[in-house]
Amino acid sequence: MFRRLALLTVAFASLCAAADKTPVTVYMYSEYIDPAVPAEFEKATGYPLRIEVYEAAEDMLAKLRAGAVNQYDVVVATDAYVTQMIKLKLVKPLDQAKIPNRKNVDPQFANPVFDRDNKFSYPYQWGTVGLIYDTTKVPASMAPTWKWLFDAKSQLNQFVLMDEARPMLGIGLKLGGASMNSRDPKQVKAAADLLIAVKGSPKCLGFDGGVGGKNKVLAGQAVAAVCYNGDAVRAVLEKKELAYSTCEGSNIWVDVMLVTSQAPNSDGANAFINYVLDAQVAAKISNFNHYATPVAAAMPFIAAKDKANRVIYPDAATMKTLEYLEDLDKDTRLHAEAWTAVKSH
Repeated sequence: MFRRLALLTVAFASLCAAADKTPVTVYMYSEYIDPAVPAEFEKATGYPLRIEVYEAAEDMLAKLRAGAVNQYDVVVATDAYVTQMIKLKLVKPLDQAKIPNRKNVDPQFANPVFDRDNKFSYPYQWGTVGLIYDTTKVPASMAPTWKWLFDAKSQLNQFVLMDEARPMLGIGLKLGGASMNSRDPKQVKAAADLLIAVKGSPKCLGFDGGVGGKNKVLAGQAVAAVCYNGDAVRAVLEKKELAYSTCEGSNIWVDVMLVTSQAPNSDGANAFINYVLDAQVAAKISNFNHYATPVAAAMPFIAAKDKANRVIYPDAATMKTLEYLEDLDKDTRLHAEAWTAVKSH
């Protein structure tokens, strides 16, 4: 009897301790994590999990710079902004001892140029930026092309641009024969002028987040939209007439998990990163959002149809046309001013 009471007391104390744990708050893109993960994370670690979302990397960065670093524990950010976030002291080094699942990361995503030795970050997902379009409303004899948006003579009837500075300016630069990371003022201005002209077309429905643009195509409000590949895959599952392409070339990216410099719950933040790097958890997330996993140990658990899907895992020929966005350092302002010009016209 006394033994049973003792066991019940210990169990009750454990439950109370778990209930008292500070929540972990994660800031990430919308529709980016399996809805079942928060409850499963809390069951596994005792930490309640809160997900808050943003639609554009520039909005995320601006909010953190305005003081929101004490509102979030983990931020999921795209690779091109990591160096800047480190320099601005918006994030802090990880507690590597609390992330044993780091061993599961695919070597090609370990020790990236923007964060040597993964001191501040570990990868969450990777993918591409491209064009989602309605195959029933585009020229049947023509391969997918950025001309459907950027060439006045070839423009589709009703399309949406992505409300993300670096990918959109990058596509404009690429179409002009330059690198997406060009620091040449003339090339950057030419890309901005191209976007301004496209934006002014009566066929352009304006800018939206990747999810918003995808939803407009899915609903039949637009023929095409610039979006992320995972969003496109989910849309195609709902409507088989839709397709996705990186056209003549585009952006390949890696989104990573970082702990904010003033995280209210650093232990919980490291626990979340470690949890996401678990093989089965990483696969669960990728199987939900249809982005590629950077966790090598997760591949045996990825849905076979996704592993075979070249929209998610591009073939070698497509990979050669893709470009990573780099930190622009002192030339960040050049691109920022160009984007301001695009949005203000």
